[in-house]
Amino acid sequence: MNNEKKVAGLYIRVSTEDQAREGFSLPEQEKRLRTLCEFKGYEIYKLYKDAGISAKTGNTRPAFEELLQDVREKKCNTIVVLKLDRLTRSVYDMEFIMKFLEENDAYLDCANDDINTTSANGRMVARLLTTVSQNEIERTSERTKFGMAGAIKEGHIPHKAPFGYKHENKKLVPDEATKDQVIRIFNLYYQGNSYQTISNLYNKEKVFGKTNWCDGTILKIIENEIYKGDFIHGKRTKNPTYYPDVVEPLVSKELWEECQAQKKKNSRNYKRDKEYLFLQKLKCPKCGRILGGNATRKKNGNVYYYYQCHDCKVSIKETDIEKEFDNFINEIQEYDSIVNQTLLPMIKTKLDNPKDKLIKELKEQNEKAQRIRKAYINGSFTIEEYDTEKEIVDNTIKYIESKIRDCDICDNLKFTPEDILIKRDIDYINQIVYPEEYEENTYMWKDYTRSEKCDLIMRYVDNVELEYYGNNKIRLGEVFFRESMCKPCNDLYDSGFLDKKDYAILGNIETKLRFSEYLPIEKVSEIVFTLRQFYNVGYFEATYYYDDKVMFFNDYQNRNIVRIFPIEDYKKMDKIDRIQLGVIYIGNDEKCLLDNKKEVFTTIPERTNCRVYELDERTKKKKLESLEKAKQMRE
Repeated sequence: MNNEKKVAGLYIRVSTEDQAREGFSLPEQEKRLRTLCEFKGYEIYKLYKDAGISAKTGNTRPAFEELLQDVREKKCNTIVVLKLDRLTRSVYDMEFIMKFLEENDAYLDCANDDINTTSANGRMVARLLTTVSQNEIERTSERTKFGMAGAIKEGHIPHKAPFGYKHENKKLVPDEATKDQVIRIFNLYYQGNSYQTISNLYNKEKVFGKTNWCDGTILKIIENEIYKGDFIHGKRTKNPTYYPDVVEPLVSKELWEECQAQKKKNSRNYKRDKEYLFLQKLKCPKCGRILGGNATRKKNGNVYYYYQCHDCKVSIKETDIEKEFDNFINEIQEYDSIVNQTLLPMIKTKLDNPKDKLIKELKEQNEKAQRIRKAYINGSFTIEEYDTEKEIVDNTIKYIESKIRDCDICDNLKFTPEDILIKRDIDYINQIVYPEEYEENTYMWKDYTRSEKCDLIMRYVDNVELEYYGNNKIRLGEVFFRESMCKPCNDLYDSGFLDKKDYAILGNIETKLRFSEYLPIEKVSEIVFTLRQFYNVGYFEATYYYDDKVMFFNDYQNRNIVRIFPIEDYKKMDKIDRIQLGVIYIGNDEKCLLDNKKEVFTTIPERTNCRVYELDERTKKKKLESLEKAKQMRE
């Protein structure tokens, strides 16, 4: 067999520029293989060349496949390569090659490796060398993945920037010119609009000059984790890698997750002819499953709604739920109308004013317009292409300019987080002093249409637990609110700029009082004297005993307490036994100080910078008496 004439097929391969720099260039490989064949007396049948192709398992190498076919057809009987890793780096592939050579009475010769596949020892050496090569390529792959992981964590996303983002210094950052439209898509979808409805709307409005918006585009945006700040690398592979919080998000994680949960409800063919206030909100008191809806229409045309669990045979009237829901739905409506719909967007726009970014983006768009014009003059664009590109850029410029004008308006706004407290305090006083006028000037829950009620509950309420009481009757249990809608309110409350109602003992009566978190005394003073422009509000201090959960007030019978708040930052105290409270109140017979009382329902007073002091010895004396009384009770 060794005396058989060797007819060689020369196989050369290079995959990267690095290998070429290390002396594995294709011409260099060919030169060395021809020298080897001349030295060993091999007849050269053909040169087989694969350029720019890795030897990984699964890669298609046309020249290598041609070489194997020629070996099968006995056109050559020896494969000659520079090194074994030019042929393969896979142990699995090496086993295939050795089996192939044995079946076709062929051989393998390597210029740099002493390989002889005609003996057991030779095949063992070939396997060992292939194992080393495979280990090398796997280690290189691990280093590459590790480096890529570090880059991704720094915001270097190895993909084309999605709509709403752009690459800046190799990092993915929000695009001020387009990001608001992404946020709008999420909000529209969250409100119940389907992909098709949103795409039709965008086509109608010609958003960014485009009329080819489709439901698939909207779906991809809704499903893309990048918009909540996360990134998945290798999403289509068996083992994708999830990277949280790697870019600045355009929407909150809560809103993104809730949009995923809305998919079934918002499908293109989803249509419901009846509006259920608590659709997919109520949980069965027996099994915990979500109750289904049912409705009956009477001869008088009235529709009566029910919620049922078919497994547990539970049925409850919607009117019964709504009666209990009324106990706190007005508070939700109040937060929604005053905080989330009016003041909060203004404050957020002012605090997060992106004017500098918008001016920079406007400059870039104007430069882009100039480049398009030059390209048309130079003949790179047809008139149709020029008109299309120019329209897109012009629309973007108009949009950015409108955003800059909005920022200019916000610069002149005087709304601040303190205004939320002031507005809500005034509304609360209005409700006490002028209840009829307050109701006339306030859009209450009873004034909502059924669609508006459905929308409010859908946006705020996640689910409602029901419970049994009495003679097997059902009532509301715990209500769970959607985090994405309530988080802004909670943040404002934690920072002291929003109040919440809670039960407290006032004398011998349990009642609901309005509480807010700690604010520095300077802020408290400013709020009190600002309120005094509209009403003659009073202020005094009280003590809360932490262990006994007891508060002491002076003359509460003749006062309507507007709001209570700590005037000490108790969260920074090492040990809490008592907390000093500030109490804003109004007398039972107080009226508006303005000549035109309608203004108290439509305006917010200008803030003043005065300081609250204990005004007389009588107040101090009563405070000391309260402390002494509390001490005696504790003893």
